[in-house]
Amino acid sequence: MVRLDEIVARFGGDLVGDGGICVRGIATLEAAEADQISFLSNPKYQRQLTATRAAAVILAPEASNACPVAAIITPQPYLYYARVAQWLNPPPRPMAGIHASAVVETALPPSASVGPGAWIGPQARIGENVIIGAGCAIGAATEVGADSLLHPNVTIAAGCRIGARAIIHSGAVIGSDGFGFARDSDGTWVKIPQIGRVVVGDDVEIGANTTIDRGALEDTVIGDGVKLDNQIQIAHNVHIGARTAIAGCTGIAGSTRIGAGCALGGSTGVIGHLEITDGVQVSAGTLVTKSIMQPGVYTGNVPFMAHAEWLKNFSRLRHLDAMADKIRALEKRLAELEK
Repeated sequence: MVRLDEIVARFGGDLVGDGGICVRGIATLEAAEADQISFLSNPKYQRQLTATRAAAVILAPEASNACPVAAIITPQPYLYYARVAQWLNPPPRPMAGIHASAVVETALPPSASVGPGAWIGPQARIGENVIIGAGCAIGAATEVGADSLLHPNVTIAAGCRIGARAIIHSGAVIGSDGFGFARDSDGTWVKIPQIGRVVVGDDVEIGANTTIDRGALEDTVIGDGVKLDNQIQIAHNVHIGARTAIAGCTGIAGSTRIGAGCALGGSTGVIGHLEITDGVQVSAGTLVTKSIMQPGVYTGNVPFMAHAEWLKNFSRLRHLDAMADKIRALEKRLAELEK
């Protein structure tokens, strides 16, 4: 249990009401009980505020007058909720040490934890407080930075580097061969050795079953603070800039460079050898077929275009039948006038 004034002392904001109120957890406005704190960030849930049973609510200044309970007022309630939720729900941490069934071929710091059936190859470098879950495979000469968490069944191939405080979810494969082949005259494919690495920065999260291919000659690079959802494919030699977020089922073809602070919606496709500048947002389901050199929101597939232009064109697309009827009527009247 924590007091409201303890939360405010830690994260800031303005407290309205009794700072001595204690809460044990966080919940939605609709589901919260009298010993939980809630939050309001999306205006469409405003109607739930007046009926909430929560002990207190995190909300923006413009919503504070309608709050029937204690409140923490902040200009970014969703961000504030995220920080409070992290504090109230720390992840469980296994005991340090190496499980008897694990195979470890390198020296580990005493603070590291290695789960059942894991394998860590020779010359791998594992930082302080790293957690390596059951069934993980860490290749030779791989580096995993301090305070990183590898959930069960993560694979990191030889020579790759993972920065500090990484979170990598189950089924992720980092450093598999890129899709590199040369076609012979008889139609057969000749494999091109993939001798680069994957280099992942600090504070990166990689979702379940996401795959990041190693570079063919140079490295595939994932910048600091990047957040990758589940089931993403990142091909060889791709560079992703710091603090970019990419939603699930996105595919990024080889040698594409994506800038810092970008956001790619789910099922985005990016063809190879493109450049996307900093601060670009790509809507879900968009197919990016050419480089984007101006920040902004982009939507569509064949062809994709600036978001505002796409909305204008799509609104017209819905009225094509009516427009066609009007054109036929005008053509008929014109024909009559010509007679």
